[in-house]
Amino acid sequence: MRRALLSALLVIFGLVGFSVEVLFFYDEGCPHCKEVWGFLEELQAQGLQFELKTYEIHKPENWQLLYRLLSVYGADVGPVPMIFVGDVAVVSNTFYGLAPEPMVYEGLAYQMVLEEVIRKAIAENAPSPLSRLPAAATTAVLFLPPQETPEVFFYETLAAGLVADFPELGLQVLDPTTPEGQDRLEKLLRLYGAKGEAPALFVGDLALVGGRLYLPRKEPIPYPSAEGEEALREEVAKAVAEKAPSPLDRLALREKLTLGAVVAGAALDSINPCDLAVLVLLLGTLLVVGKRTKVIWAGLAFAAGVFVTYYITGFVLYSILGITVGTRSFRAPFIYAVSSLAILVGLWEMKDLLWYGKWFSIEVPERWKPSVKKITSKAISIPGAFVVGLIDALFLAPCTSGPYLVILTLLSQTTTRLQGALWLLLYNFIFILPMVAVAFLVHLGVTTTARAERWRKARLGWLHFTTGLVMVLLGAGMIVGTYLGYL
Repeated sequence: MRRALLSALLVIFGLVGFSVEVLFFYDEGCPHCKEVWGFLEELQAQGLQFELKTYEIHKPENWQLLYRLLSVYGADVGPVPMIFVGDVAVVSNTFYGLAPEPMVYEGLAYQMVLEEVIRKAIAENAPSPLSRLPAAATTAVLFLPPQETPEVFFYETLAAGLVADFPELGLQVLDPTTPEGQDRLEKLLRLYGAKGEAPALFVGDLALVGGRLYLPRKEPIPYPSAEGEEALREEVAKAVAEKAPSPLDRLALREKLTLGAVVAGAALDSINPCDLAVLVLLLGTLLVVGKRTKVIWAGLAFAAGVFVTYYITGFVLYSILGITVGTRSFRAPFIYAVSSLAILVGLWEMKDLLWYGKWFSIEVPERWKPSVKKITSKAISIPGAFVVGLIDALFLAPCTSGPYLVILTLLSQTTTRLQGALWLLLYNFIFILPMVAVAFLVHLGVTTTARAERWRKARLGWLHFTTGLVMVLLGAGMIVGTYLGYL
């Protein structure tokens, strides 16, 4: 006991360190595990310098480590306890690595051989068994509810087998009953175009949920089945060989891309010549009739009307797209089609920088403009300005809906319903900021409606070019993201 205490103190003060590790896997209710654990502590008390690392096998991160170790040591799974030290793996009473064939020892012989194995590892300063594990080439994500059901056991066994057969396959286990786990599962189901509930497994381009394998541009395959087993093995082998990104890494990058697209798209789309033209006309009308004090409130009411219409119509379209473009086999072609259309429309918008008005420009049809002016000229109250904003957003859809439709398509495939609603709030808030700014500038006398209108007309070509550039970049980004598997 004194020697063990002395050794511990030496380690604490850094005078000596344990370089040899003994990895011990146990079950809390196993009497044999308790007996072997006591024997290992007794060896430490006798002065053998090794670090005992213990792992309870019912923790998901521990049993996935166990199966990786069994694989690299060439040992078969068996009853606990299991020990790894130096070149030897001990599974219950079977020793792997002592001889070409596994050797079985019982009772006192077991203890004597185990002690000799540890002494040899210490004498040779054997590296940690963990150093034998190859770096994970890719990671599978397993969602396991805490309930012990046959289905949960099936997924546990399947994942453990895959880790044993593919040592370079890492495994991350999440609990889908927690808020974070539920959020990750819902987003991965959307990303993979899969349907069902936990337990679920995601790796590479494959999702296994509800007894079905989901692969890109293929119909779901029943699992377990001969076809499903072959497809599963092929996909895991491919993911390991190609060092595919973890499903959670793909999800994280997808969310970053979505946030960037929403902010950039909304910021550039907000410099919109059509809505600004109507706002300037409205504010000019108020000034002509001598209601300068209402300019700021009318401008804010107009922006609020635009916000409400765009948000409601956007959320309805977002919901429809999320339902109709749900299957993975249809999603990719749909995104490619929308993205290609966005690029073509964007290029057409960009031509207005040099040839504005030639052929036709994507803006409010000429036959609608008299109606817009007539409605605006009658709105000399704050409620009237709000109504004009509502109507304006509907009238000017041809002028403003291009980038918005691309963003809605992106959000419908990358967010949950709640997140989509919040992203749309952000997009539309950014979209109306220039309108709010113009209202404040006119109210404060920094500019006039005439100057604002001249500024708008002088830069129509550049404004169309900017909108077109946004659509081209968004379309190209969505095509690349879909091709790489992030959308």
